[in-house]
Amino acid sequence: MEGQQGKLYLCATPIGNLEDITMRVLRVLKEADLIAAEDTRNSIRLLNHFGIKTPMTSYHEYNKIEKAYTLIEKMREGKNIALITDAGTPGISDPGEDLVRLCMEAGIEVTSLPGACACVTALTLSGLPTRRFCFEAFLPQDKKEKKQILEELKTETRTVILYEAPHRLVRTLQELYEVLGERRITLCRELTKKHETAFATTLSGALAYYQEQEPKGECVIVMEGRSRTEMQQEEQQRWEELSVQEHVAYYESQGMERKEAMKRAARDRGVSKREIYAALL
Repeated sequence: MEGQQGKLYLCATPIGNLEDITMRVLRVLKEADLIAAEDTRNSIRLLNHFGIKTPMTSYHEYNKIEKAYTLIEKMREGKNIALITDAGTPGISDPGEDLVRLCMEAGIEVTSLPGACACVTALTLSGLPTRRFCFEAFLPQDKKEKKQILEELKTETRTVILYEAPHRLVRTLQELYEVLGERRITLCRELTKKHETAFATTLSGALAYYQEQEPKGECVIVMEGRSRTEMQQEEQQRWEELSVQEHVAYYESQGMERKEAMKRAARDRGVSKREIYAALL
């Protein structure tokens, strides 16, 4: 850790099992000049467990901008700072994202030390498709913003990963089911811990279960994306419910010229442009 200007180290910490910390993270935490922690009361237990005596300061949602500039100034002076979150990789659904951005803008070097991450751990446990996925973290508390995101998820074809606290789990499952309909999910709890579970079920099945059983522990919901074939079939059915005249008129109302509107209608209906022209005569 040499150089005139300091560096920011994003250090992934265990999400449950303390054995999931890397040797590199332990070395950096010991050698850093300062550790910025989301919750110093929580992180001191981790540091004490590994005998790490490095000074610590708080960096959290409520001081993330003001404190970021203080930390950046220290790095400009040559101090190396390690950033840790309560659990997992800093910058994922936490204020570390802002510190990284501000460091980049200030010309401070940033490096990320890989390690535990709840979303990837849950995805690989889920049994659902892993090649393409999107991470939504916690749904917003603002009702309008939440509604917009749920509407977007209706047509999301990738596997979807969400975080949820136990006291909000039933409400979130209810909202997902009402807006998205039935979906296969795997609900992961207590990841890497003694009572780790990966409950493969459906939205309705999970909702029924947790209406009877009190949820415990932080939860990760891994949900299958929308079927492309199913969406194509629904779209085809929607067009078939319109007459050819209504179909062409729909595109014309969007500002298309008649020739292009006929071409689009023919493609939607899986017929030739000649058939559309004949139907309009």
